[in-house]
Amino acid sequence: MSKRNTLKLSLHTLSLVAGLLLTPVLDIRPAIAQSASTQAGYDYLQQGWVNDAIREFEQAVQQQPQSVPAQLGLAIAYERSGRDADAWQAYQRVLALEPQNRRALTAVGELGGYRSEWQSQGIEALSELLRLEPQNAEARARRALLLGYQGRFVDAIADYDILLAGSPSPQLLAEAAEIYTYSGNFTQGRSLFEQAIARGHSLTDAGAIAYAQTLLPAGRADEAIILLEQRLQATPEDVNLQAALVTAYQQDGQTTVALNLLDELRDRPDAVLPLARALSEIGRQSDDMSLYQEAIDLYWQALSDTPNPSIGFVVEVADVLSEAPNYQAEALELYDVALAQSPDQLALQTKRLILANTLGEVSDVDLSSQLLSVLQPLPSEPPVQQQVGQALIRLDNPDPSLLPIYEDLISAGTPVDFIYYRLAQMQIARQNWAEARAAIVAYQATPSGTNDIAPALLMADLEQRQGNLDASVAQYEAIFSQADSLQVQETALLGISGVRQQQQQWQQALMAYERLLNLKPQSDRAQLGSAYLSLKLQQMPPAQAEQALNTWLANYPTVPAAMVPPELLNLVGELPADPERQALYETLLAIAPNHLGLNRRYAQTLAMTDPAAAMDYLEQLTATDPTDVSLYFVQGEVAQTLGELELASEAYETILVQEPDNVNALAALGGVRFQQGRLDEAEILYEEVLAFRPDDWEIRRVMAELDLAQDEPIAAFEQFTMLQEEADGQVADPPLEHRLQEMRLNLLRRRGFQPPWEQY
Repeated sequence: MSKRNTLKLSLHTLSLVAGLLLTPVLDIRPAIAQSASTQAGYDYLQQGWVNDAIREFEQAVQQQPQSVPAQLGLAIAYERSGRDADAWQAYQRVLALEPQNRRALTAVGELGGYRSEWQSQGIEALSELLRLEPQNAEARARRALLLGYQGRFVDAIADYDILLAGSPSPQLLAEAAEIYTYSGNFTQGRSLFEQAIARGHSLTDAGAIAYAQTLLPAGRADEAIILLEQRLQATPEDVNLQAALVTAYQQDGQTTVALNLLDELRDRPDAVLPLARALSEIGRQSDDMSLYQEAIDLYWQALSDTPNPSIGFVVEVADVLSEAPNYQAEALELYDVALAQSPDQLALQTKRLILANTLGEVSDVDLSSQLLSVLQPLPSEPPVQQQVGQALIRLDNPDPSLLPIYEDLISAGTPVDFIYYRLAQMQIARQNWAEARAAIVAYQATPSGTNDIAPALLMADLEQRQGNLDASVAQYEAIFSQADSLQVQETALLGISGVRQQQQQWQQALMAYERLLNLKPQSDRAQLGSAYLSLKLQQMPPAQAEQALNTWLANYPTVPAAMVPPELLNLVGELPADPERQALYETLLAIAPNHLGLNRRYAQTLAMTDPAAAMDYLEQLTATDPTDVSLYFVQGEVAQTLGELELASEAYETILVQEPDNVNALAALGGVRFQQGRLDEAEILYEEVLAFRPDDWEIRRVMAELDLAQDEPIAAFEQFTMLQEEADGQVADPPLEHRLQEMRLNLLRRRGFQPPWEQY
């Protein structure tokens, strides 16, 4: 190096020293020694002799540990030599001595992107630098990227909004696109990626993965596959690219190819997290819990292997666990961990509330009131609105009281398409049929809704609720025939069975469950529903149906209330009352307090064990909802069993006040009148029933019994004979042939004849 250059460097170094050390010096010799060592270190750096520079700076720091120039020089030297951890520590020492040192703040911000555990301090350093230099676009871009890596998308996007309002470079467009994508705004992410590509930017592997992710919800899985395969040709061992390709194949309907690719990743120790993400996606879409369980195990491993996981990663793991009933308690704990670090995140608060409700820790009423308190008025920041919208779509069939929140999100243009679906569900609950249809159509018009079968399923449900039952079945059948997904086919068959049960076409409802069992033998709902209807139709003995119940209870000993299938309630309500199931009745009634079958069996159980308690239960049963006629049926039926005919009569009469043409109430009241010996009144009631249901075999049988009770044996005998010819599987107690034989005997006796078999 020439003397002139040496002098120039020395002056530069001395000016730096002068600027940093404007303090009185009592002893000039240490200062001169420090200046000489530090100068030598900078001289070596200028010449590229990094190891020599480190030696000089380490000596200078040992002599004067409070020297900012020496500590800074050592940090720079460490960084240039690739000793990132040592550089990180050295820059921290610089900032401890001089918190506003801009060179150190810049370096800490840059190094913060090297390791996840450094990201938070990198963000803090860049924030301080931006406070000193608000127009520093490079620092803002680096901070935005680190915020995105931390999962702090609201803050990251706030920075990118400022940067994108200027003249962003293609590089900045691509970086912003990644963060928008991982925040869930695939539309904006895709747009930014395509702007960057149009301006000649070459995507990194990470950028290609994110861009492919934006293509999937737009129905462009084939393009994503081509993009990722091209990248893999250059870097065939990249596990993140391979995992992204797995997801793309799955989205394209090529599940077999996707699973084959997964097998290539399973034995690679560097593929834990990418494999977990791919497995969770495939497991969710294919409803394959074995794959989802494998994903959960890998997520736990990745979390335990990460010393200081970011909030974003903790939330990612919690999101996955929250969809598995057996891990929801652990998911709630992880949400609490994230909220402890970032308590003001509204989306996190929303997710936690919804999960706590699923676990039964927050009631439905409290959930609605707390969500309204947290989210009304809706935050004005678009990124916050987006995160809140993504959190809210987890709440299936939201309470209609939450409608203002969803309407505000839609009015704000929140890019979460599924909000329209949830809006339609709430409008259906309010029986606002036109508004519900409009919301379904709006969802179908979105990029996500275009490729989603969910709106067609919801339309079938809407038809059912409006009473268009045959149209609903036709819609479900069309969905079933067109669906490639087993999960969709299962939903369609369950829908068909539900409609057939509403039509009281029990055999056809059972056939739908049997079709599902042929497709998916492990379907819990099909197993329980098949047992329930087979028992109802007397095609299965109670002991066998009870085995289906016991199997389910053994498999799911602690399933949250929200996860209990309706078929379980129906099966328990159909099985004979059993005092050993009293605790189960109480548990299920807490979930479905108005379920007719459960109330009936619980009251019957009380009647067996404690008639006084049964009467108390019957007295308070209808107080919970005086308009629910099903509860009056239970009250009347069990009171009738206990011989409390006046209470039974009052129950059925109350039903008929609300619904004068309720045929079941007419028939039940007729039975009470029969027991009371008020036979003329019973006959009138049964005739009313037959006016509505002239082919009702059971009512005609009771009418024949009534004829017999009114001492009209010939009319009764004719009716029983006709009923026996039309029985077609109907079962009577006692059997009709026994009844007819008894009547023949009584007729012979009344005529004065003695049958031959009685002569001896």
